[in-house]
Amino acid sequence: MSRIVIPDVMSATGATADIYARVRKISGGRIPNTYATLGYLVPASLAAVLDTQGTLNSGNLSRQEHEVIKLLISEKTGCDVCVAAHSFVGKLVGLPVDALRAIRTGQPTGDAKRDALVRFVSHLHATSGTISDDEFNAIRAAGYTDTQLAEISLTIALGIFTNTFNRINDTDVDFPAIK
Repeated sequence: MSRIVIPDVMSATGATADIYARVRKISGGRIPNTYATLGYLVPASLAAVLDTQGTLNSGNLSRQEHEVIKLLISEKTGCDVCVAAHSFVGKLVGLPVDALRAIRTGQPTGDAKRDALVRFVSHLHATSGTISDDEFNAIRAAGYTDTQLAEISLTIALGIFTNTFNRINDTDVDFPAIK
């Protein structure tokens, strides 16, 4: 059970009700537990998450690439809620189940560009300091542009924010079990 208890989302008022309405509009009426808690505690933080995601959705990375990054970061940070969520969404945007499993376990997915993205994000997560020229050149050689590198960075940051919050809260998993 989540550590932070919030009132039923249907009883929300003010800024919380407004941000919940925004979530319902983009998610088919559903308010995931992470969003429900963030929206109750700090509605502006959830608005920032949604705005950031909107920026990313209109960017140069594909939805699949975003889900690869989010799933990988969630696995590496140990956020069971986000691993379940991004496995679910990853399937919805067309990532094969075997590729999702490979991303989570650090195995090749069979797609050279996707595997380069996984290697790059894994390297960023596992190391500190400026990346080497070799790492930079490898991701560029895989076909990623400077703009996409900025989007990769923002996707990682957004994922780490929700991962960290869920780890603090022990947010209840409200997505299908991972197979």
